[in-house]
Amino acid sequence: MSTLPFSLGSYTPRKLIVTSNLHTPEETPSSSLKFSSHFHNETATSHPALLKLNENPVAVFRRREAIGVGLCSGILGAILQQSQVSAAEAGEASAPCELTQAPSGLAYCDKVVGYGPEAVKGQLIKTHYVGKLENGKVFDSSYNRGKPLTFRVGVGEVIKGWDQGILGGDGVPPMLAGGKRSLKLPPELGYGIRGAGCGGGSCIIPPDSVLLFDVEFIGKG
Repeated sequence: MSTLPFSLGSYTPRKLIVTSNLHTPEETPSSSLKFSSHFHNETATSHPALLKLNENPVAVFRRREAIGVGLCSGILGAILQQSQVSAAEAGEASAPCELTQAPSGLAYCDKVVGYGPEAVKGQLIKTHYVGKLENGKVFDSSYNRGKPLTFRVGVGEVIKGWDQGILGGDGVPPMLAGGKRSLKLPPELGYGIRGAGCGGGSCIIPPDSVLLFDVEFIGKG
């Protein structure tokens, strides 16, 4: 039995005749290869997805080719669009941010202005962050841990520069949920002369360090 999705009739290698009148198969010798008018009805019944309204099978095949090309183009377009989005996000993360310094000495720059409500003093909030020394060395990152930091803002649970950098005040606007902000903290708003993570004659954050943070305010905790 033929594996093609339509019948080609009978075949004898001694003789090949294609009749000029497809609707009168009785005039064609039985030994010929023929396309019968019955082909359209059989195919439309047994393979309704292949032919519609007795269409030419070659036209159907060409239409399928066009659909396949269109589908591939659509998938390729989606991949390229996703690549462009990823490139834009990477560019946003690495883009330089011009800092504005407040009277307290805290400097800030909004990379992304949030869309949600601002935090309220004493409220439990969630944030992601990356902390760096002034030389660019990363000393802490919640992204690396895969878990945001949850704390009560404005009540001394974190260093002063964080409370002010998120709640605002003294010339610094409050962050909004969904926002991303860069902060530059002078030593007096960070860990001061004590530093942090000290032991064995060295400190993770040396005394009198200027600290750089990229903070993402996720929202309520």
